[in-house]
Formats: sequence, structure tokens, C-alpha cells
Amino acid sequence: MKLNVADSILELVQGDITEMETQAIVNAANAQLQLGGGVAGAIRKKGGPIIQRECDEHGSINVGEAAITSSGELKADYVIHAVGPRMGEGDEDNKLRNATLNSLKLADKKHIKSVSFPAISTGIFGYPVSKCANIMLSSTISYLKKDTGLKRVVFCLYGSESYKVFEDELKRLSQ
Repeated sequence: MKLNVADSILELVQGDITEMETQAIVNAANAQLQLGGGVAGAIRKKGGPIIQRECDEHGSINVGEAAITSSGELKADYVIHAVGPRMGEGDEDNKLRNATLNSLKLADKKHIKSVSFPAISTGIFGYPVSKCANIMLSSTISYLKKDTGLKRVVFCLYGSESYKVFEDELKRLSQ
């Protein structure tokens, strides 16, 4: 599913974010920027050890913040590491909104034209997919309506259930 937003395209796809052919992909990171399991583990496995080395050099970041590294052997040029909230830690919605917006701002700062996001915090961090879809999509739509160099933002959802939730929410937001 695609939606035109100002001069950009917002797109939903079902698949593996490590295979995306966008300039950057977003990693659902932890605050220590340790590439463990889930999306981060897949990025480490396919991208190689250089990504973890650059994360180690960067050091920890706060929940809601984002950092950027090269992408090693991935198709993308960059990995943006966004730290989403763990359910139960408090102020989760604002933290997820900030993780999304800070990733988009970092992409703009680096003159990146296309970026792919996963459903941040919905795996081991326990954030509900429906809330994630609402916050990430609405934040991205608002951001793309402003002055941005981003031309394409993709939400790459790993499973059909997550894809359907994001698709329903995007349809609702585009009415």
C-alpha cells in the first residue's frame, strides 16, 4: 500500500527489513546499541561486525533517541538505530513518537532520500502493534508534510498480522 504525502511516498511492505533497497534502514535498538536478537540480530548477522563496532564507538543513547552507522554488507547505505520504549517503563507513546521523529530528522540531516522502518518496540519490548502503527504512521505523515528531503518512507512489516494492522491504520489516517 502506498500513500502520497506532500512530495513524498509513504509505503507499507511485508518482508525482511535487511533486504530493503532504501538508503537507510532503521534498527529497533536497545539503549546500549547492542545488536542482540530480533531486527537488531538480523541486521548484525547480514550486515557484519562493522555495524556493532560503530555502535560500540558511539556508545549508549537514551530511549527516544537515534544514532546512525554504516550498513556493512546490507543493501542500504546506513543503519539508523532508534531506541523505542519497553512497555511499562512510562511515557511509552511519547518515547516511540520521539524515536520515530528523531530517526526521520537524522535521515534528513544526512541527506538520505529513502528509509525503511520496522514496527519499533513491538517485539521483545512488548509494545502493542496497533498503538505502534498509530503513533509511527501519524508521526511520519506529519513529518512528511513539512520541509523534508525524504522522498520515500517505507514501513517494512515482518508478518502478515503486523502488516494488516499497519494497513488498516494507514487507511484510517488517510481518510
